[in-house]
Amino acid sequence: MDVFYNRQGIGDVLILPVKEGNRYELKEETNDDITKITSTEGEVLGYNIFRASTYFNLDGKNGAIPLTEEFLAKIRTLFQQKGIDDPLEFDLRPKFVVGFVKSKQAHENADKLSVCQIDVGEETLQIVCGAPNIDEGQKVVVAKVGATMPSGMKIKASELRGVPSNGMVCSQKELGLPNAPQEKGIYVLDDTYQIGEEFTF
Repeated sequence: MDVFYNRQGIGDVLILPVKEGNRYELKEETNDDITKITSTEGEVLGYNIFRASTYFNLDGKNGAIPLTEEFLAKIRTLFQQKGIDDPLEFDLRPKFVVGFVKSKQAHENADKLSVCQIDVGEETLQIVCGAPNIDEGQKVVVAKVGATMPSGMKIKASELRGVPSNGMVCSQKELGLPNAPQEKGIYVLDDTYQIGEEFTF
């Protein structure tokens, strides 16, 4: 999960997104330097922390900043100091991980799609994949639900032609890797990678 800071473009504001919502149906509640953004139904969508550099060391930070346990602890402390008792419970596990394709079956409703069971360490995910080169026994890069791709696309649980899919198997091009091949196909890793470890790029 990332938070966002762009002092030149937006100002001294740390943006803590929680969930997407309809930008035309938002409510804001401000407590000192912290604004909580909710939907009209009361669901928390995010927080804006103003004068952020007075609370956190943001020197040299620009754009997306990974939300670590240490950083989250500092945000929780600030919220407590401001009398805000929101729990701030987030899944900070890596969203790009090494997966192992345990099985691959033809999609029952689409000739060019495969339904794969992929071991990502602590769980096995069912992912529908359209890459022509995916196969059993491969180590691959998996973008888990909640990941944000370099293009800005967010990975969500979905259904493809009626079959549930929980994540995406990535190509080098989708990961924004330099010199990525132009032909379609997922990025097949070598055996030096460990199943479930974070994939950094």
